Amino acid sequence: MTRVFCFCTMSYQHLRKDYKKSAFSFEEAPEQPLELFRIWLDDAIEAGLPDANAMCLSTVDQHNRPSSRYVLLKELNSEGIIFFTNYNSIKARDIEINPQVALCFYWMALERQLRVEGVASKISRQESVLYFDSRPFESRISAIVSPQSQVIPNKKILEEKIPYYQSNPAEVQCPEHWGGYLIRPSMIEFWQGRGSRLHDRLRYARVRSDIVWKRDILAP
Repeated sequence: MTRVFCFCTMSYQHLRKDYKKSAFSFEEAPEQPLELFRIWLDDAIEAGLPDANAMCLSTVDQHNRPSSRYVLLKELNSEGIIFFTNYNSIKARDIEINPQVALCFYWMALERQLRVEGVASKISRQESVLYFDSRPFESRISAIVSPQSQVIPNKKILEEKIPYYQSNPAEVQCPEHWGGYLIRPSMIEFWQGRGSRLHDRLRYARVRSDIVWKRDILAP
């Protein structure tokens, strides 16, 4: 039997929400955006939001084609944001060509969005190994057996490798092709949903050195 697929145009223009969860005080915003970043991230974690540290990472390839995917923030420090991945993955190959990246967090329950633009660079091998060794055992094995982003004939070829490492834990070492990236922000924008679409937007842009930031209120 042949199935005929009919794609019918659907309109979603009726979907809308008025944001009334919270307000934002521009006057009380700290001078350093990473300080406010930490406050908002902690708020999301304390609110019990699932994957509060999930962020959409956007990169650009050699043909200037953008691509996006979600990764997990694993550290926030005075320099920026750290995440970990396979250095042979598509995202890593993009970063090797063009280290300019963008991040976006969306904490729907808090009606907040946070955007970051900056430059990504690899962290030290020592830092990567230290974090790798702290991961759950099975997660470490997955990082070893999976050639991330590469075409594979089926999942079985990955699953067949797992018993070997389960039986030989000493072989479960951080691969040379796995590690972290530090994203040093050049711009961070905070968005707080407000009623009648008059949202609050505060942008921090680095103007000189590592500590001076310019703050601007943006129209919604």
